[in-house]
Amino acid sequence: MNISLKGERALVTGATAGIGKAIAETLAAAGAEVIVVGTHAERGAAVVEGIVAKGGKGQFLALNVASYPAVETALKDLGEISILINNAGITRDGLLMKMSEADWDDVMNVNVKSCFNLCRALVRAFIKARKGKIINISSIVGLVGNPGQANYAASKGAMIAFTKALALELASRNIQVNCIAPGFIETAMTATLTPAQKEAALAQIPLGRMGSPQDIANLALYLSSPVSDYITGQVMAVDGGMVT
Repeated sequence: MNISLKGERALVTGATAGIGKAIAETLAAAGAEVIVVGTHAERGAAVVEGIVAKGGKGQFLALNVASYPAVETALKDLGEISILINNAGITRDGLLMKMSEADWDDVMNVNVKSCFNLCRALVRAFIKARKGKIINISSIVGLVGNPGQANYAASKGAMIAFTKALALELASRNIQVNCIAPGFIETAMTATLTPAQKEAALAQIPLGRMGSPQDIANLALYLSSPVSDYITGQVMAVDGGMVT
């Protein structure tokens, strides 16, 4: 299926590396103008340079997505957005008994509050246009939990619940809101796993391998396009069969 996003403008958070970078590049290759959001200017500029070099359109936006005033101010000057991908995320792993309040708050602010911030800032324009695509990148950890990641699991579970509620609020306005829950994907986060941890992870994956950022980007492209207009409020695991 040849999916075209020509004429669409997409905003992708956490887009300077890993899954976000793959999503930004994939949407741009399909014809969308992509706003690459992140906090690392050098990496962001490199992503945009790569998009433009391949004939696409893109720009970098340095933004603290955990701050609503910063988000509101930045979006006022961006013009119309039709696709929002909430991908920004961090981890601060540790057992709950040793977890600091800052580690809890940082993860919740970047992973969950950023979704609230971006959606709230854009939803009026989506409603006025009577169209829009919102895709939240959660995790299977939000579905099944993981020891040592109480904060991360809580944040990703909250993203899932947020997706379902917002989908119901916006369905009558022809706005689709969906969630992708990646499993073990080959990114900087999983690169820190020890050989023993990787072996244990692979043992849980029926397909016997980790996924790639492109596996997530492919689904994000589908959900960003008109071919998915009858799909909303869904949580789609991309995990090699881990969660069934």
